[in-house]
Amino acid sequence: MTSIKNHRHHLSTEEQSLRKGIILAGGRGSRLFPMTHVVSKQLIPIYDKPMVYYPLSVLMFAGIREILVIATPQDLPNFKALLGDGSQWGLEISYAPQPKPEGVAQAFLIAEEFLAGSPACLVLGDNLFHGRAIGTKFLKASREVEGATIFGYTAQNPQDYGVVEFDEDGRVISLEEKPAKPKSKYVVPGIYFYDAEVVEMVKKLEPSHRGELEITDLNRVYLEKGTLRVDLLGRGTTWLDTGTPDSLADATQFVQVLQKRQGLKIACLEEIAYIQGRIDRSQLEVQIEKYQNTEYGEYLETLLE
Repeated sequence: MTSIKNHRHHLSTEEQSLRKGIILAGGRGSRLFPMTHVVSKQLIPIYDKPMVYYPLSVLMFAGIREILVIATPQDLPNFKALLGDGSQWGLEISYAPQPKPEGVAQAFLIAEEFLAGSPACLVLGDNLFHGRAIGTKFLKASREVEGATIFGYTAQNPQDYGVVEFDEDGRVISLEEKPAKPKSKYVVPGIYFYDAEVVEMVKKLEPSHRGELEITDLNRVYLEKGTLRVDLLGRGTTWLDTGTPDSLADATQFVQVLQKRQGLKIACLEEIAYIQGRIDRSQLEVQIEKYQNTEYGEYLETLLE
């Protein structure tokens, strides 16, 4: 996510979203074996921070405060040990198990009690977003009260993702999940904004041939209702799916190079919380003490200057 050091402001009433956030960090991470035999892939590092910090930062930029982390039963204790209740970042983090992965859209069934009729934003735990427009686009999507907002991103391997097709006027005309012959190069990255009807819509979905509740099928329901918005993430925006060893290495190198070049951290949750006014100076000082004698702690100290 975009670093915003030296631009401190408190989240306005408009920027504080009533939408609730979900991070789906389940699954076995089998594409990363043997790295993930005993640890969730969302807990392994992307350069200097655990992977889960990156989707958390996205939800913070979208103005979201209440967040549910969904993970396997065996991984949940480690997420709780790492993130706690989120109060150190001005968040309210809770947890729910996903005993068996049955599709991305299953997250909404698991989160039904947590959502309690609120609109939702779901972000996949292994997705990294960065770019100046990200915060603006996600905050705008978070303010929408009806329908759904997803995003389009050009990819060289669209057959590996959900693909969105547009007509000549830029209207969405089809959505396909991992098509053998993609109808466009626009794929849907792992962040989705839905209205308060999302849980009931998921309950009506039929499992795919893979036996899963597909997120593309959910998006198609909104498309057929005429309430699906697709916002394109253009040049200057980076989206990385870190589910393979190569993509994980790419993400680590990306963060390392950018941070070293700019002197600004990506997805530093304390920085985002402090600049947005979610935590005050004394709360930041507690975090600085926690990370004393580390490069991360030294960076946090510069926020007080």
